[in-house]
Amino acid sequence: HAQLVESGGESVQAGGSLRLSCATSGYTYSTYCMAWFRQPPGKEREGIAYIHHDLTTDYADSVKGRFTIPKDVAENILYLQMNSLKPEDTADYYCATNWRLRCTENPSDFPYWGQGTQVTVS
Repeated sequence: HAQLVESGGESVQAGGSLRLSCATSGYTYSTYCMAWFRQPPGKEREGIAYIHHDLTTDYADSVKGRFTIPKDVAENILYLQMNSLKPEDTADYYCATNWRLRCTENPSDFPYWGQGTQVTVS
């Protein structure tokens, strides 16, 4: 049974950077897909960054080139490095695992979620 706890969300100015963390327990996160989703106010949850079991990564077009998942698994913590932040990045951010080797984009495929952390960009 996976447990996920996000942290690192805060209010920042446009153009700034943030690093979100997702502490995992119950398994080593490189065993299965891990993903970052976000849910802007009044909108649906969307997948933005994925790291598969083989540590390859994929990103949504909206964040490609600005957000990255560092591949250090030593501390069993998943990070999301967010640079060049824009007001449209304002959202609640969640980490999740679908308990499979490869990530999928549908949030319904993910049984394990963290509680979320809020990012506000102004």
